[in-house]
Formats: sequence, C-alpha cells, structure tokens
Amino acid sequence: MKKRGIPIPTRIIISGILLLIQLVFITTVIYDYTVASTTAYAISTVLGIITVIVLINRRSNPDHKISWIVFILIFPIFGITVFLLWGGGRILPSIKKRMISGEAKYKSYLKDNDEVLESLKYHDLLHSRQAEYLTRESGYPIYNNTSTEYFSPIDNLMPRLLEELEKAEKYIFIEFFILAEGKMWDEIHKILKRKVQDGVEVKVIFDDFGSIKRQRKGFVQRLKSEKIEVAVFNPINPFMNIFMNNRNHQKIIVIDGKTAITGGFNIGDEYINEWKRFGHWMDAAILIKGDAVKSFLSLFCSMWDFATRKPIKMSKYISNYEVKADGFVIPYADDPLNDKNPAEGIYSQILNTAQKYVYITTPYLIIDNAMKNNLMMAAKSGVDVRIITPHIPDKWYVHNVTQYNYLELLESGVKIYEYTDGFIHSKLFVSDDAVATVGTVNMDYRSFVFQFECGVWICNSETVTDIKCDILNIIKRSEEINIDLWKKRPLKQRFLQAILHLFAPFM
Repeated sequence: MKKRGIPIPTRIIISGILLLIQLVFITTVIYDYTVASTTAYAISTVLGIITVIVLINRRSNPDHKISWIVFILIFPIFGITVFLLWGGGRILPSIKKRMISGEAKYKSYLKDNDEVLESLKYHDLLHSRQAEYLTRESGYPIYNNTSTEYFSPIDNLMPRLLEELEKAEKYIFIEFFILAEGKMWDEIHKILKRKVQDGVEVKVIFDDFGSIKRQRKGFVQRLKSEKIEVAVFNPINPFMNIFMNNRNHQKIIVIDGKTAITGGFNIGDEYINEWKRFGHWMDAAILIKGDAVKSFLSLFCSMWDFATRKPIKMSKYISNYEVKADGFVIPYADDPLNDKNPAEGIYSQILNTAQKYVYITTPYLIIDNAMKNNLMMAAKSGVDVRIITPHIPDKWYVHNVTQYNYLELLESGVKIYEYTDGFIHSKLFVSDDAVATVGTVNMDYRSFVFQFECGVWICNSETVTDIKCDILNIIKRSEEINIDLWKKRPLKQRFLQAILHLFAPFM
C-alpha cells in the first residue's frame, strides 16, 4: 500500500523558518558585537569557559558532556547559544513544577505492594533486586494480580486491539508519539466514533512533533466535532524554548481500567506493514489485564492533566477485578524531570544480574561508555549477549553511529545481528528465561535523557518465554556481523562513523 499523500503542514514550514531566523539572528548579533568590542570578546570568552566548567561539573553523562564541549569549541558563539537553549534535559522550572505536581497527584492512587515484592524475594531473590530498583527509582509499584500477552509483529496485534476497543463500555484513553492518518487509524477511528455515540468517553493524546507531518489539515477539529477529546503534547511553535526538545514518546492505550497496551509501535501504516517504508517493519507490544493497568491509567492522567490543564478524577476510572495472574509485573516510566534514569538503569540491572544470556532488540544503539561497559562485561563473564539492530535504517546518520559501536562490542564477545528483512523497531530485553522488558525505550540518548518514555518489566511469566522465542526467530531472519569482515569495512565509512559519533548525544 502506498502512503497517503499528506503535504507537509504550513505550520511546520513557517515554524522551522522562523526558528532558524531567530537562531541565526541571535548568533549574528552576539558575534558582531563580540568582534566589534574587546570587552564583549572577553565576556564571550569567559562565558565559554564558564559554560565548559558548568558542563564538566554537571551530574550528567560524561559522553554527553564531551559532545557539547567539542561543539562549543568548534562553534564558540553558536555552540553556547544552542547549549543555553537545548543543552541537556533541562525543563523550565514552572513546567517542571507543574509536571511533577501532576505526576504526584495521580501516583497517589497507586499503593506500594510490599507484600508482592516480599513474595518475589522469597521465590526469586536474584531478580527481586531489579524489581526493588525499578519501584524505587520510577515510583511505580510491583503487581502480581496481572496477566500479560505478547504480540510481534504489530500485524498480529491489530485484530486483538480492535476486539478490545469493541469491548469498551466506559472509556478509551489513547496516547502516542505518532498518530498518523491511514488504514490503521481508519480502523481504530471507526470504532472510536461508534463508541462515543454509545456514551463511551474517548480521550486521545499525541505528540505534535511526531504527528505533525502525518495528519491532514483540520484533523484535531474533526475529532472534536465527533465528541472525541484531544490533547496535543508540546505543540510546535515558531518561538525558541528549551522545552521544545522534550517529546512525549510514550505509547499507551487504556480501556475501562481493565486492559492496557504499550510497546514500540505507533499508530501508522508502516507499523502494520501496510506501508513499506524500510522493508518489513518489526515491532512489538504487550497487552496487560489486572491491577497493573492502574499504573498506565496514572501515566495517562498525568500527561492529560499537563497537556490540557484539566485534572482527571482518577478514582472513577479505576477498575479492580481478579485475573489469572502470571508472574510479576512493573509498568514504569522515565522522563527528563529527574536524573534517576530508571529506563536506562533497568537495562543495566538486567545485564549486571544475568547468569546465562541477555537478548536485546533496538532500532538504535547509541550508547555511552557505561552502557557499553555493561554489555562488554556481561559478555566477557560468559553471558550470551546478543543484540539485533536494523539492516535497513530509517536515518542514515543514526545508523552510522549505531554501527560505530559494533567493533568494540564484537571484540568483547557480544554477538550483533542486523534484521535483513527491513527495520526492527522493537525495544526488548530478555534474560535467563526469567525477566524481560517491553516498551518505548530505545538504547539512545533521546530515550534515556530527553523524552517521556514507558515500559513493562515482567518476571517469572510465560510471556518471558514468548519474547525469547520471538527474538530467536528474528535472529534466524537476520545476518550476524562478522568481526573479521567488519574490520575491513571501507576507510571512508569508518571515518564518517567516527565523526558522527562525536555528536551522538544530539541524535
């Protein structure tokens, strides 16, 4: 199926041009003033030194600091200007305060399940360390009255997703980074329109940056005219602000407080292989039922509250009921509001506690030295570490940085595969037939530092086996990177990868 011809919106063109003009104007004024005045030049030099000192002493990733320092040294005036606007994961205090307040309000409906955690410790002390870490750092509790079901690729999810939407009696909450018009959305939209007419409450959140090029003019207005409530996260505007770089990358569907779905997929035809963008699109999702749905409800409510400034009385949306439990589950979230980084942390925890194997799928492998060392140390300790990345990239420059990391990992014993059928977008970790994660978190700086993300940690569940089997099947459709051949890749390619790697934290 060909992609629908949706023109680039005038708003994004105008906003992009105006933002560029503002950035060039500010840089030019500062540069001209600096050249014309000895005092201004001295001030700019001192400002550059102070900026570098601040960078060095920040509690942030060393690789991230180095990239900014290199950028500032190469482009002194421009670099400082850009850093002050978008350096690190900073958020304006007023925005940060409002978001933290909203999160706390809806997290208050979630109770710490100490008895469940103690039960996991009794049955599996080793992996309870991961659970204890994740609950403490993310602030979301562990559950056991929860069932999980894994889907891969997303083509397999669609019939079940439509079936669950049809069952809705009270409400449907949907939140995605990309909400694109096309066949996938048409099928979902058809049900939403009918459900609204039946009295079901429907709320939809999407990220403006992720969706702006994928919707026709008047998309939001049409939904509102159908009584579907809509919130646009962090709308793109032509005025520079430091929050513009922080996007909502979460993917969440909550139905009646009984069912929740998350994973790497968005709403777009490429995710169900109706539109072949980069060969076959491989993605994954997990459907949960039971107590753990409350955490995803809390996540949605806090994002809706922030985007609309309209609080939700979450208690009326909670549904308590028994399900056939299968193992332990922790839905979790990560965001640029703090420096705890639980999403990156749980990946490290899985690597550090692995006894036999860790299998990973990720569309991007843009990692810092700490994560690279965790991968290498696990492999050197005899753990079977395998990573699957795409063979057909969606962004050539990002793929080159991903490949830059291959050699050192291969030399330590990590096995790397490229999914030859196309683009793998799944974000999966599975280890020792015991634990796994499914979610939105890529192995890159954007997911770890800048974006709002979510996922599910699963332990001692049959779903863990399902994920392992899926990854092993994907490996069969992938090409293993041979270290000897990789060392012989063209000098031009190696040079390009080395240069691009310097700016990895900006990608």
